[in-house]
Amino acid sequence: MHIDLLILTAMHEEADAFTPHLQQVQEVECPLAAGSTATTVTARTGLLTTANGQQVRCAQVTTGIGTAPAATAATWAILTFAPRIVISAGSCGGLASDINVGDVVIGETYSYSLADATAAGYAHGQLPGAPAVFEGHASASAVADAVADTGAAVRCGLMLSGDAFVTADKAEPMRELHPSALSADMESTALAHTAERFGLPFLAVRGVSDLCSPRADEEFSIGLDAAAEASAAAVLTGADLLV
Repeated sequence: MHIDLLILTAMHEEADAFTPHLQQVQEVECPLAAGSTATTVTARTGLLTTANGQQVRCAQVTTGIGTAPAATAATWAILTFAPRIVISAGSCGGLASDINVGDVVIGETYSYSLADATAAGYAHGQLPGAPAVFEGHASASAVADAVADTGAAVRCGLMLSGDAFVTADKAEPMRELHPSALSADMESTALAHTAERFGLPFLAVRGVSDLCSPRADEEFSIGLDAAAEASAAAVLTGADLLV
């Protein structure tokens, strides 16, 4: 089986944002399906209708939360569906001091927020043997421009991932280590790493659902569903530039 886009989301609520835009949907049995509702891997294929009305062959997989579940499910999905492009969609936490809830973050580069092999001479966020950052799809900035043209607030740059929720006490040290980082989630860098090992282009497109360290005078959460809708809309807008 060969498809154009492999769209990976951590949670079913994030996957649901794509459901109205999928036709000819077929559920695909996955050997990783054992587990609780929060971690069960589900997969489906279909025709995804982009914002310009084009249809692209798509596989969508819900991976579960965290770097290991994401990488495991992505490996199975890449071997099963042979995609041209891997996309990480869904929600994220806003890390940059000037980012807002509802913004869309598109990754140009990706790093691990918690990896620390600096004692061996590596950069913070770099795993031994891996690049200092993983590069996103070459069209990342063009996708960001297209999303901005729709009126959405969009940022394009460094995204961090790690197996910890970035609460206020963790946010400032993380900003000091990665001053250009825009967002934090628990899957995107692991997915970028997996795609890189398979030689596939990768792009994360995430909606900011909450702020890692909110200022006292601002709204700091819009909820998972709204962030997932923002992410899905951005993917639909940018899909024609990716395939």
